[in-house]
Amino acid sequence: MASESVENYVKCIYALQRDEGRNEVSTNAIADRLDTKASSVTDMLKKLRDQGLVDYKKYKGAQLTEQGKNLAIAIVRRHRLWEVFLVDTLGFRWDEVHELAEQLEHIDSEELTKRLDDFLGNPSFDPHGDPIPDQNGKITEPLPRIALDCMEPGQSGIVVGVEDSSAEFLQYLDSVRLTLGVRVKVLNRFDFDRSVLLRTDDGERQVSLAVARNLLLRKITS
Repeated sequence: MASESVENYVKCIYALQRDEGRNEVSTNAIADRLDTKASSVTDMLKKLRDQGLVDYKKYKGAQLTEQGKNLAIAIVRRHRLWEVFLVDTLGFRWDEVHELAEQLEHIDSEELTKRLDDFLGNPSFDPHGDPIPDQNGKITEPLPRIALDCMEPGQSGIVVGVEDSSAEFLQYLDSVRLTLGVRVKVLNRFDFDRSVLLRTDDGERQVSLAVARNLLLRKITS
C-alpha cells in the first residue's frame, strides 16, 4: 500500500502529464503544483523511481511508469466517486467536496470502491463534469466541450464542466445559477472586455471573460 505522500505525487504527475500534453514533467512544475520545494520533489522522485512508479532522470524530469499510471488512475477513480457520493447522497454542494474527497481517496480498498461505484449506479462523470475511470481503468472521454468564451452569438449549449474547480468559482456559478445541465444561449459578446451576455431559462445575465473561459459547454443545435 502506497503512503498518502506517494499517492499525492503520483496523482500530481498524472495530472500534469494530461494538462501539459507531454510525458515528462519538470521538477519545478511538480513543486509549483504541490506548493513545495524543488529539492523535496527531487528526493521524492528518487523514491518513486526506486518503487518502480516513475522514470526519473536528473534535469530531464519524470514520467509515470505503467505501474505508476495505474496507481494514479485508481486514485482519481476513488476521488471522483467520493465526490459523486458526497454530492448526490450526502447533499454537499459541488464546491465543498474536493477537500473531503482528497482525504477519502486514500482509502485503498478495491471492494469498497467497487461497492461505492455500484451503489452510485456506475457514474461516468463527477459533479464537476470530469470523467470517472471504470474498474478497469478505462476513461470515457466527454463529448466535445467548448468554452463559453469561444461560443458565437446565437449559439446554444448545455453546461457540462468547468476548467476552474476552485471553491470560489463554483460558489460564484451557484450564485448566478450556471451549474451543470443548465442550458444557455449566447446573446452577445462585447469587444470592449470580451464579457458575454447570455440567456438561461430563468433570465439574462452578463458574465466576465474569466468566467467565460472557465465554463465548458456542449453545443446544441436547437
